[in-house]
Amino acid sequence: MSEQRAPVWDVEVRPHLTPIFAYGAAALILAAHVVVGFLLKIGSTGVFFRTYDQVAIAMVGVVIAGFVCLFARPRLRVGPDGVAVRNLFGYRLFPWSDVVDVSFHKGARWARLDLPDDEYVPVMAIQSVDKLRAVDAMDQVRAAFDRYQPDVTSHRP
Repeated sequence: MSEQRAPVWDVEVRPHLTPIFAYGAAALILAAHVVVGFLLKIGSTGVFFRTYDQVAIAMVGVVIAGFVCLFARPRLRVGPDGVAVRNLFGYRLFPWSDVVDVSFHKGARWARLDLPDDEYVPVMAIQSVDKLRAVDAMDQVRAAFDRYQPDVTSHRP
């Protein structure tokens, strides 16, 4: 039998402010839908609402709040196996042979992982809204890049 080992990560980065806003917005959206659903039967508007209409309004709020919570999901991991990027919907592990660099372009909202042939993957875990935390995260990630790919990242100032 082959033994599978859990990957070891030197650096793990998550956004700081975005999850706070995402969870707050999700709670507000859910509360608003529940309240509106509850208030549907109060007063006469000329439309006859039933209990399942109230439940449906609340369920729509649950779905929207669940989608908003996806913004708290991004994560970046760097280790000997490569670079693992998790954004809103996907997770992907890039081996070091496929990674060129990590960069944060002027005016960008988040960093990006540069791949061969001018391709890139957004890294939503490092966001400009986090300011100094984003700078520290980029420093940690670049130090890990220098450890695993010193020849590729030597062109950086």
